Amino acid sequence: MQPPREETLRNLLGNLYPNDSSGDGKELSSQLLQILSESSADGDIETDAARRVERWDGRDVVLITYADTVVDDGVPGLQALKSFVNRHLHPFAAVIHVLPFLQSTSDGGFAVASHTSLEKRFGDWSDLAALAQGRRLMADLVLNHVSASHPWVQQFMRDEDPGRSCVLEAAPDPCWSDVVRPRSSNLFTQLRGPKGARQVWTTFGPDQVDLNWRSAEVLLGFARLMQRMARHGVRWIRLDAVGFVWKQPNTSCIHLPEAHQLVQVLRLLLDQVGSDGVVVTETNVPEQENLSYLRSGDEAHLAYNFPLPPLLLEASVSGRADLLNAWLSRWPDLPQQTGLLNFTACHDGIGLRPLEGLMSQKRLLQLLIGCEQRGGLVSHRMLSSGEEVPYEINISWWSAMADGGIDPTYLQRERFLLTQLMILALPGVPAFYLPALLAAPNDLTRFRRTGHRRDLNRPQFTAQALERRLADPDADASALLPVLKRALAERAVHLALHPDAPMQVLSADRLDRVILQRSYGGETLVAVHNMTASRLSLRLGRLGGDVNQPWADCLSGHVFAPHQLHSLEPYAVHWLVQP
Repeated sequence: MQPPREETLRNLLGNLYPNDSSGDGKELSSQLLQILSESSADGDIETDAARRVERWDGRDVVLITYADTVVDDGVPGLQALKSFVNRHLHPFAAVIHVLPFLQSTSDGGFAVASHTSLEKRFGDWSDLAALAQGRRLMADLVLNHVSASHPWVQQFMRDEDPGRSCVLEAAPDPCWSDVVRPRSSNLFTQLRGPKGARQVWTTFGPDQVDLNWRSAEVLLGFARLMQRMARHGVRWIRLDAVGFVWKQPNTSCIHLPEAHQLVQVLRLLLDQVGSDGVVVTETNVPEQENLSYLRSGDEAHLAYNFPLPPLLLEASVSGRADLLNAWLSRWPDLPQQTGLLNFTACHDGIGLRPLEGLMSQKRLLQLLIGCEQRGGLVSHRMLSSGEEVPYEINISWWSAMADGGIDPTYLQRERFLLTQLMILALPGVPAFYLPALLAAPNDLTRFRRTGHRRDLNRPQFTAQALERRLADPDADASALLPVLKRALAERAVHLALHPDAPMQVLSADRLDRVILQRSYGGETLVAVHNMTASRLSLRLGRLGGDVNQPWADCLSGHVFAPHQLHSLEPYAVHWLVQP
């Protein structure tokens, strides 16, 4: 790390830990850098990214999956996942986001019980390293909390180091009345141990005990975890629920300045590992709050584009693209080496907080009703007033794309493909959720067994069943994957679809279509999307370019002659270029 970075790190640490024994953060900085210096991009794991100058390009796409989404008897989950991805989904897996793989006790792995050991059914660290061969991995740093079974919590209850300073202890008090909540459970939970009962913060639930980030021991612990992950192929880190990490009386306890400073610190530490590292913030909040982690240019490299899934879902279900077009027309201008992670489906529900200020309550209600008619459920959070309000929609993306009429499968494939192709046409890095790529419907069996609403969209598949599914030419996944693979191949060779290429919306005043123009490196590409179940007409002269030249569709190879009125099939997508 160059001296200016070291000075920046020391200053940040001095702000976050003013009572640290080193005074100016120099000793703590040296400890952190020493921990991270044991890893480098030239270590045991060789990746394509280690040889790149850019952090991302048109080849990059993220595959989101649990370590045990693919189950093969007697085979550790990471090994089964690697085998399946290498056989069938290699183009989607330049980066694989393996959702929490450390030992945990609940919440789909997000109640982490150990920072050193993987869940046994997933395999071990060597299996993670094997999955990283030829690609990069993204892993979660669950920053806000750990499981009540984590050693830090157990040490806290025994009043032993280092855990005694790592857990956030507090009790109900009017000074916490403005705290923003992502859940409807109690904010505080009483734990009992050998030293008696103690009241702790539990922002996300009673088994997820909040950490005291005012203790430098917490930062040191996560630095050791980052080092261990980096040695086994992790180059991208996802900062889970980072907005909640710092608590201050008489505030909302979300997005406080110290939370932003912590992101800066983690980015500097990741830079110590290698030049190809990417910090991704996960803040399921209103849009401007989410973008606040990108605006300065020295915090996150990428942020989840949370308004995109609900807006795209609403447009696809309603056939009205006015809200989506209006939002796309205000696409943020971000600093260099920052961008958005574009996705439709993920392991969580479809967040509704990002719609605040973007969608009327009437249309939101229609969206919720439409998703419930397709088998989805709605989860809620609690306001400081005690009122519960909708927080997310729990539904598989494939089920969400079903028709609302008599035949759910009517135009379902077309609607689904439109949404997946659109995220490939947007500035930023696209991400796909493995169950969505496999056209998995709501997992009612799993939900009935666990009672957890998010389990509607967290299915598991046996390796044998997946092989049979993909060998069946009539299966939905067999029809969808070749189209998306063709699109990925085209995106990789067209400079206009580079993640950093500017975008202009040519359909800002349209209700029925979304037309995006991307330009970069002397190339222009126009992505046309019919957002309705009806056939539309398209006049090429309104796309710009040379009015006397034909347009070629990169996705189908079809050539559109100039000076003609062309037809757009329901939910059709065309990527048009001129010679």
